[in-house]
Amino acid sequence: MEGLLQLNTFSPHRLLQPLLFHQKTLPMVKIPTGFSTIRRNCGNMERNDTVDFRNVDSIHEQESEMDWELEFLGELDPLGFQAPKKRKKREQSSRLLEDTNGMDWCVKARKMALKSIEARGLTRTVEDLMTVKKKKKNKKKLGKKDKISRKSKVLEEEDADSNEDIELKGVNPLADADHLRRTVGMVAGGMFEEKKGKTMEAFVQRLSQFSGPSDRRKEINLNKAIVEAQTAEEVLEVAAETIMAVGKGLSPSPLSPLNIATALHRIAKNMEKVSMMTSRRLAFARQKEMSMLVGIAMTALPECSAQGISNISWALSKIGGELLYLSEMDRVAEVALTKVEQFNSQNVANVAGAFASMRHSAPDLFSELSERASNIVHTFQEQELAQVLWAFASLHEPAGPLLESLDNVFNDENQFKCILDRETFNYNEERVVENDGDLVMEESSGSPDLNFNRDQLGNIAWSYAVLGQMDRVFFSHVWKTLSHFEEQRISEQYREDIMFASQVHLVNQCLKLEYPHLGLSLRSDLEEKISRAGKTKRFNQKMTSSFQKEVARLLVSTGLDWVREYAVDGYTLDAVLVDQKVALEIDGPTHFSRNSGVPLGHTMLKRRYITAAGWKLASVSHQEWEERQGEFERLDYLREILKDHIV
Repeated sequence: MEGLLQLNTFSPHRLLQPLLFHQKTLPMVKIPTGFSTIRRNCGNMERNDTVDFRNVDSIHEQESEMDWELEFLGELDPLGFQAPKKRKKREQSSRLLEDTNGMDWCVKARKMALKSIEARGLTRTVEDLMTVKKKKKNKKKLGKKDKISRKSKVLEEEDADSNEDIELKGVNPLADADHLRRTVGMVAGGMFEEKKGKTMEAFVQRLSQFSGPSDRRKEINLNKAIVEAQTAEEVLEVAAETIMAVGKGLSPSPLSPLNIATALHRIAKNMEKVSMMTSRRLAFARQKEMSMLVGIAMTALPECSAQGISNISWALSKIGGELLYLSEMDRVAEVALTKVEQFNSQNVANVAGAFASMRHSAPDLFSELSERASNIVHTFQEQELAQVLWAFASLHEPAGPLLESLDNVFNDENQFKCILDRETFNYNEERVVENDGDLVMEESSGSPDLNFNRDQLGNIAWSYAVLGQMDRVFFSHVWKTLSHFEEQRISEQYREDIMFASQVHLVNQCLKLEYPHLGLSLRSDLEEKISRAGKTKRFNQKMTSSFQKEVARLLVSTGLDWVREYAVDGYTLDAVLVDQKVALEIDGPTHFSRNSGVPLGHTMLKRRYITAAGWKLASVSHQEWEERQGEFERLDYLREILKDHIV
């Protein structure tokens, strides 16, 4: 009965572990010391044994007769490398393994594995793993006093030999470990990799089950815990604990699409609440738990509601900004296309705003968003309308249906009002932010009257200028409404005032240059006020990148009289030939979409304006510049793009 109990406690994974033998039957084995080895008879080893070097030569002569297959089959003791004291202790604590050494099935299994090795052609590889190359040393008979000094000298030589081998052979322990892992996986018939793959597949499958039976109480409790968490770290901790519980078998899973979207949204909202720095957000986003949560969100995306898609896209834009989540936003665009018809005005504004803030182009999605917005344009709040127009302009996406619908619905000048009360402005902003977090929101059906604040009017006017649609009815009403702010003080001490003034100044310049027949340019006194604030350097410090410096240095080699940082109305040109009126723009990565490389709205507006002002414009793309190697290729590139503009 005792034997049966011991047999039942033998775990299958010990099949590939080395077998242990009784000391009486142990043959000659190797004791590795560094990169050299000494063979000893473990059967006659006692605690106080000393090495007799007289037998070393005869032992080395038998090494060539030893076969690595004997070690693999268990006929050589793999514990021979340990000191007698440690080996004896381990042997005493492994009685169960000793009793299993005589099992014929274990030996047969090893023989079958050996045949598998030979069939796979891995004999040489495993032989290298099972054997260690040795250096033969000629030993002489030593006296008792000389043995001690000789032993220390041998150890020093072996250490030196070890270092020498490492330097000459360039041993890479990590590479060896990877090689050993792959070899063992193949020797075991791939069962380790297969088991790992099955475990991972089961884990992912459990996390991906968003349909079927559900526990409403668990989902409600999880949602409550997520909402009550006060920081982004606390929200992530709650989500991570649930993910691990589901991975270990918690069923049904409380990770509903609603809770996943809520978790991401609350993480982003808590980041916004404390104005978390960009570097801290990026570090947070790169955590393993955060990556798991985002990955699950991408899997659950098709099961999410329109509001869930809106929340996830908004959250990703706040957490990762324009540096992360490239493939994730492609996934959002793909799924959002299938549910655009379910979007309300807030969903349209949030999704469009998320893509624009991340500089992520999605032409197909924006085409559908424009159609959807045109159908529900009367339901848009003022902030939502300003945001969606800014998004289309930022990515320079056409918005024909939306603009046409705005002209038709808001064709009366009396529908436009401006808000000067700061409290009302704050209330509107707070209401919109809270709506971002609501997981269920009814579509509003407010009156078509629009009560804009100053910044909203500035964003809308700038958007129409970028899109080149300043002859629209809606724009004319917005621009005329701006004239009510002429009595409002615009201070050069506040960033909001400067941003507003810069936008209005650019729009006014475009009206004077491109649409003088409309007669919509500002009066001279207001224009001077706006222009003075818009040109301030307080919040508009121009930074010169290394890319710009490198291009400017090579421009000297052209032999032309280039002038750097030349001002034209509200713009600054990177380099110009004043006498020939040739402008060269050095456009870095921020001038283009991060995924398609298409120029963004602000870049297109500047190019159009400079061209309309009579300048011959050439631009150096950062991507094309990086494709050229060396100064000669880049100088040829500069000459190529300038040859059509220079006389």
